[in-house]
Amino acid sequence: MTSPPDLSEPTAIKPPFAYGEVVPLSRTHRIRLAGDVVPPALAGANAVPVSFAELPRAGRDYPLVFVGAEDGKIPGLVALLGLRSGENLFVDADGRWRAGVYVPAYVRRHPFCMATVTRDGVTQDERVVCVARTALDPQGGQALEDEAGEALPWWQERLHLINEYEVDLARTRQLCDTVARLGLLEPFGAQAVTHGGETLNLAGMFRVSERALERLKADELRMLIRKGIMGRLYAQMSSLDGFGRLLDLQAGGA
Repeated sequence: MTSPPDLSEPTAIKPPFAYGEVVPLSRTHRIRLAGDVVPPALAGANAVPVSFAELPRAGRDYPLVFVGAEDGKIPGLVALLGLRSGENLFVDADGRWRAGVYVPAYVRRHPFCMATVTRDGVTQDERVVCVARTALDPQGGQALEDEAGEALPWWQERLHLINEYEVDLARTRQLCDTVARLGLLEPFGAQAVTHGGETLNLAGMFRVSERALERLKADELRMLIRKGIMGRLYAQMSSLDGFGRLLDLQAGGA
């Protein structure tokens, strides 16, 4: 486990989206686990990041869109969970993710994360394992290690997820950098009319352009195929059919 940063120095930790305050994880921390109940901040999130490895699977259940690509910035890739801000259609009335639907790794790793550390106003290269402060429970929480200092099985499994997800996020950033550099994205909007007659307008989204793919050079196409990116791009394109499912869920369908 990554050691906590030296907090004797002026240090700031930037939490990921929907985490609230996070603190460096200590071996002595005890953690209150929510089980299969989705944390409130994520239960009200209408989008969460998706990573390279999970993109094909997530694309079967959610519309996947690129966001934040304006002004030449490298975009991010998210799964849409709702049509309105603060709306997550995949969490049921009991606060649990809908059965039979893929749960994004971003949700599964909570309350843990990797976070960026800033010291004296300078962002450090290191990233440290952190935990949401609301999950700390000194009396009733789960220990990370046994009396011999060995990681308990549940923590070994969760730490593996945290580390693997962090590596996969780097692959996602490479994918996003590549599609931006090759000019493969186009902005698009969507207008959805709910079963109740309400019109919803979605904007600020980007998708892979088929025409841009057709204009690629042969060596660029080979590079996309060799790196496993091409399959991800087609998964993103086909995932957009999932907008219809969001409308069905909003109407109370399965």
